Amino acid sequence: MTIDPSSIPNFGGQPEPQPQGPAGPVVPDQDLVKQLLDQMELKYVVDEEGDLAAPWEQFRTYFMFRGEADQQIFSVRTFYDRAHKIDEKPQLLESVDDWNRRTLWPKVYTHTHDDGTVRLIGEAQMLIGMGVSLEHFVSSTVSWVRAAIEFDKWLVEQLGLEQEVNDADKPEDDE
Repeated sequence: MTIDPSSIPNFGGQPEPQPQGPAGPVVPDQDLVKQLLDQMELKYVVDEEGDLAAPWEQFRTYFMFRGEADQQIFSVRTFYDRAHKIDEKPQLLESVDDWNRRTLWPKVYTHTHDDGTVRLIGEAQMLIGMGVSLEHFVSSTVSWVRAAIEFDKWLVEQLGLEQEVNDADKPEDDE
């Protein structure tokens, strides 16, 4: 099974073409996701556990298949790298709750590490074991990637982190 390149939604706000593929359900696999990422012109790696990961500057998005045959789940999980202090967790939870109420995906939650830092994780899942339409799989995966990017931008605005982001983008002085 292949994905028609004209079927890949772009990130520029143009109308989304419809995928041309098999008429019946398909069971997506890692090769299909690689093909989709290639056509979206996104770089990716395969980690030591065999999962696909697309790295961005402030986060990594993983494309994972879990479960057995007819109960298999496709999960798109984004790990946001920005570390927050434990005393910021109430504000983070308030922001994450607001995001989760307003949007369908990714659903975002906090993870507190042993060192007391708090990081955010976003996740969307689809049951694929019995097959799904290629159009549904492609449009959902692309939408989830877009939403993961949008969440990071939204959080920066919500928490007033623009200066921190701008500072990180500036080259260091060699004085």
